[in-house]
Amino acid sequence: MKKIVIYDTTLRDGTQGEGVSFSLQDKLDIARRLDDLGVHYIEAGYPVSNPKDEQVFEALACQPLKGAVPVAFGMTRRVGVRAEEDGTLQALLAARTAAVALVGKAWDFQVTKVLRTDLEENLAMVRDSVRLMKQAGRTVFFDAEHFFDGYKANPGYALTVIRAALEAKADWLILCDTNGGRLPDEIAEIIAAVVGETGGALGIHCHNDAGLAVANSLAAVRAGCTQVQGTINGLGERCGNADLCAVVPNLELKMGLGCLGREHLARLADISRFVYDIANMQMAPGQPYVGSSAFAHKGGMHVAAVTRDRRSYEHVDPALVGNTRRILVGELSGRGAILVKVAGTPFETDAALQRKVLKEVQRLENQGYHFEAAEASFALLVRRLAGLVARPFFDLDHYSVAIKKDNSKAPVTEATVKLRVGEEWHHTVAEGDGPVNALDAALRKALTAAYPNLREMSLTDYKVRVINSGAGTAARVRVVIESRDAQEHWGTVGVSENIIDASWQALIESIEYKLTKDLVKTHA
Repeated sequence: MKKIVIYDTTLRDGTQGEGVSFSLQDKLDIARRLDDLGVHYIEAGYPVSNPKDEQVFEALACQPLKGAVPVAFGMTRRVGVRAEEDGTLQALLAARTAAVALVGKAWDFQVTKVLRTDLEENLAMVRDSVRLMKQAGRTVFFDAEHFFDGYKANPGYALTVIRAALEAKADWLILCDTNGGRLPDEIAEIIAAVVGETGGALGIHCHNDAGLAVANSLAAVRAGCTQVQGTINGLGERCGNADLCAVVPNLELKMGLGCLGREHLARLADISRFVYDIANMQMAPGQPYVGSSAFAHKGGMHVAAVTRDRRSYEHVDPALVGNTRRILVGELSGRGAILVKVAGTPFETDAALQRKVLKEVQRLENQGYHFEAAEASFALLVRRLAGLVARPFFDLDHYSVAIKKDNSKAPVTEATVKLRVGEEWHHTVAEGDGPVNALDAALRKALTAAYPNLREMSLTDYKVRVINSGAGTAARVRVVIESRDAQEHWGTVGVSENIIDASWQALIESIEYKLTKDLVKTHA
């Protein structure tokens, strides 16, 4: 089986994306996860650019990775400066990595207009820099920047640049679609020409400005590249880089090429979520292979088919990439979707209840409810329609929220809750960072004595969406609250013209779900 080398640049190229910033510990944590994934090379930073990247390499030298090889990134020497005296090259050597990446210009336009030097000096810069690194015993990746644009403009010079790197004993020639604007057929045609002209080991580095980074990377492999560079989740400058979460399974599962090994593919969805969390970014639901919607089914016909045979609407088994199938409930669902959601419960054989649930879901979605991210609310709805809610866990008398703000201080939010648990009344007050936080605190204060297991529960996310925005400030809003305890996480939904009341609905459903599931577990 042909082996494809995977080179990850999340920690360097990925950090050039808008809003992406990793701390020293973040970088080290991601590097360890990439190592566990089986990535061959990890470009961990640009040591001359900032002290943090220098510290990354110091830390990796003290605590080496298990299998992945860290790579220090830098530029070829500056114009008119000896390689031995160039600060960037000295920083690369000081990083003490076994491998280095050197980026150099492969487009004559970039040489004359950006570097403002002549074409021969650029060739000397490439040779001198590669030669210095090889003399120091490093594995050298020469990144031919703007190679494809350069080849289209002046193929002779672009080839001369990579020959210069090869003559200086570069181990890998990395062909870069730096502007991300080339098409797969162009990539394949040019690489085929390079294979015939140079004979060096080739890698591909694609940006996603035309939405083709993954497709271009796969085309490059078919044309002769044996290394693919990219980032987790496609992070990177402008529109990002090739997404390794799509590249790797396509290579392994579609093209039959070895890279990380199928035993590691099941970690893809996990590392995707991990990097999103570390970067403080929202996950992309529709991201191929690893997104939460990648194997989500909503239409009634689709649900019915996929439950009989996953191949009907799934191109691969989601478990292969660490993902899971999700059956979504909504107004487009058929009874089959309801049946899947209640499978394994006492409601599995109750066709009348299933029809009743479907009708109620359709009615509520028409009012603005949405159960795809609020499966706990759906579970409670089924129990209510099945008549399993004998009595509420508490009876509300009233709640109120007050916000006090003066010019010299931050606003203070105070919530008051009066409710009855059994025969006992509780009247509590709490402050919070905002109305939902204050209501949550006051509600817990009133309930925890009777239900101490609420101490295990915490709110993890809060989302608001305006449903009928044309109504302006009188618009109806949908609030989704995500909560968790030690065993699971869940979502609940509330809808109202009043954002506080919508939040209250979602909040009490979250608490009701926690108490219900614990009660069911106790009596199981």
